[in-house]
Formats: sequence, structure tokens, C-alpha cells
Amino acid sequence: MIDLWTDAVRALGDILSPHGPAVNAAKSYAPSDFSIHFFLQLAVIIFVCRVVGWLGKKLLGQPQVVGEMIAGVVLGPSLFGLLFPDLQLAVFPKETRNVLYVGAQLGVGLYMFMVGLTLRLDHFATKAKSAAGVSAAGIVAPFLLAVLITPFLLTVPGLFAPGISQSNATLFMGACIALTAFPMLARIINERGLANSSLGTLSLTAGAFDDAASWCALALVLATFGAGPGVAVIAIGGAVLYATFMLLWGRKLLAPLGRAVEAKGEMSSQVLAITMLLFCLSAFLMDAIGIHAIFGGFLIGVCMPRGLFVEELKKKVEPLAVVLLLPMFFTYSGLNTRMDMVNSPELLLIALGILAVSVLAKFGACWAAARIAGENNRTALGIGALMNSRGLMELIIINIGLQKGIIGPTLFSMLVLMAIITTVMATPLFELVYGRKARETGELDALPGTLVPAE
Repeated sequence: MIDLWTDAVRALGDILSPHGPAVNAAKSYAPSDFSIHFFLQLAVIIFVCRVVGWLGKKLLGQPQVVGEMIAGVVLGPSLFGLLFPDLQLAVFPKETRNVLYVGAQLGVGLYMFMVGLTLRLDHFATKAKSAAGVSAAGIVAPFLLAVLITPFLLTVPGLFAPGISQSNATLFMGACIALTAFPMLARIINERGLANSSLGTLSLTAGAFDDAASWCALALVLATFGAGPGVAVIAIGGAVLYATFMLLWGRKLLAPLGRAVEAKGEMSSQVLAITMLLFCLSAFLMDAIGIHAIFGGFLIGVCMPRGLFVEELKKKVEPLAVVLLLPMFFTYSGLNTRMDMVNSPELLLIALGILAVSVLAKFGACWAAARIAGENNRTALGIGALMNSRGLMELIIINIGLQKGIIGPTLFSMLVLMAIITTVMATPLFELVYGRKARETGELDALPGTLVPAE
């Protein structure tokens, strides 16, 4: 009986160990191991994201999405792994992260698909001039400032890979500074009641263009790191061709889906299946050519029918995407983030300098462009505050830079710091320069749980 109990305790303690074939070689992960870890990871992710998100809302006034981003970092080596390294490694072993990555891409892709469904193209048409100006400023200014700071950064050992050319380093830094946290920007806009506003549409559109330009710049850099020029040609050319096709003919081709829903008064499982099939193909195409799956999801969402089709699809898909799948995206990026690499006064000053340049390049430049385009000062400041958020899109691109040997761990950590600070400051800064006054005047609805003072 004692032996039986001992074996049971040993088996229980061995649940999270690899259970591959019983051979003399080191243990490997069997399919059942991936399943065991996946469900445990998902439970931990959901719990921590909801708790940290709630605390962020309650204590700091941050939207749920910012809490989820912080929760991702908390679950990584920066906190959980620092305090309980063995437990963190048992729950999130390196071998299982590919499975988590796939779930993360599905979550963020579905969410951006839903964002595309709510994009008001009529608002964009009326704000085309402002959107073009803001987008151009959000691309040109970061790359110009990258030209100024990159020569100095190249003199600091360990920031960039040895032997990298100044042009490649400049392109990479420009792409990092030009990025806007597109998924995070979308959630902030939705949670702040801006989804159907011209400001929200303008910011989303400009952010989409800026991120696409940053991914194209990254493709050019990767082309010189052994991938070949074909990578850049396929990425940029394929994205332009697909976007042009969808914007010109996509809505007409997809219109029968909307008519089918209107005729029946609800979305059938057949229409839902076709819709999800098209989403997957669009995400696959953009991922395969080297841009990112989220742009495929967003683009086909923009072209989907409106009206009852959108209402039914959001009921069926959005809760699962937001609550279950999207938090995996934040956690996966957080698992690759270390906050202990900036460990000297000199490196801290460089990190603060990169932060200051990044804020000037996005907040300052986008504000100025919106003012030049004719927006009032309050709206221009609101646009600048939203465009300045970097979020985990930044973490994605710098992870690629680290994995491909473009940057070193120290610069990676500096850029992580910049991404977190610009994201955390986005909501309070937006409320300060735009949201609070807009709610007082009735331009925006009051946030849940807040009181709007009478005039």
C-alpha cells in the first residue's frame, strides 16, 4: 500500500514532465504532454489576465487590454520566472511555446477581423486628407529621427549585431519607432467608445498604414540577412496586390453572405463556416507572404457586408476571441520579454533617450500633421496620444529582430521598455487631452462606472 501511495505521489508530481517514448535518449514531449500544458497554460493566462486587467481598470483607469499586456510580461521571465523560476518553467516549458504561438495568432487575427467589421469607411472618406497626413507623418518622422540616432547607437557595444550596416540598422530602428500598437489601438478605441467616431476611424486607418510600412521596412532588412531580395518583393508586392483587389472588388464578391443573413434573419452555421474559411485564407495569405496574419484578418473584415451580418457575427465570435484566445497573444510575447537587461546608468539614459525620441516621432509628428490637415487642437492631441501607443506589435517586431540577429538583448530590452511605457501612457494621455472634455460635452458616452459632470 505504501509503495502504491509513493508511486501515485511520484506520478502526480510528474504530470508536467515530458512523457515521450521510453528510450535511452533524453525524454521528449509526447502529444499528450502538449495537451496537458496547453490547457493549464490557458487557465493560468485567463486568470492572470482578468485579475491584472481588473486591477488596472480599478486602480489606474487603464483599459482591460493594457492590463492583459502587463499580465503577459508578469507571466514571463521578468516576474513569474524571476520569483519562481522552476514553477514558471514547468508551466511554460520552451518546447510548448510553438503551440501557444499558434493560438496567439488565431486570437489576435480574429480580433482584428472583428475590428475590420466595425471600421466606418464613410468616416474615412470624409477624413481621407487627415488620415493620409497623419499616416505620412507617423512614418516619415520616425525614420528621420532614426537616421539621427542610429549612428550613435551603433557605437555602443551589444546593441546591434556586429557588422550590421548603418542603413539596415536605421531601417530597423525606424520601423520600431514608426509602429503603432494596431491591435491595442483597436481595443482602446472600442473600449473608449470611439469605434464609430471619425477620430477612431482616422487613428485606426493611419495606424494600419504605419504598421504596414514598418513590416515592409523589416522585410527589406531581412532580405539582406540571408533571406534574399525575394522576401521583400513578395511581401510588399503581394500585400499591395491583395489589398488593391480586396478594396476594389472584395465587398461586391462578399455581398451574397450579407444577403443570406438578411433573408433568414440570422446567421446560419453554413454562412459562419464560409466566413471563417475566408478569414483563415486571408490570414494565411498575409502571413505566408511575410507581412502578418492580423492584416489579412483586418482587411477581409473591412470588406465584409455590414448590417445584420456584423451583429450576428460579433455575437458568435467576439466573446470567444476576446476572452479566450486574445490573451494568448499577450502572454506569448511576454514570455520572450526580459526587463533586467538595462542594468547600468549609461544604458538607462540611452533607453530614456530612445523613449523620448519615440514619443516625439509619433505623438508630436501625428499631432502636427492632424493640425496641418485642419483638425482642431483637441482632436489632433487625441490622435497623437492614440498613435503613440506601441504595445505588443512592437514586441513582435523586436522579437524577430532578436531572433534574426539584427539586435542584441540589451537593445531588445530598451525597446520593450519603450513599448510598455508608451502603451501605458496612451489611455491617461488620451483622456487628459481629449476624452474627458468630449464626455463632458456629450461627444462621447460616459465610461462605465463614471459620472459625467453636468454643464
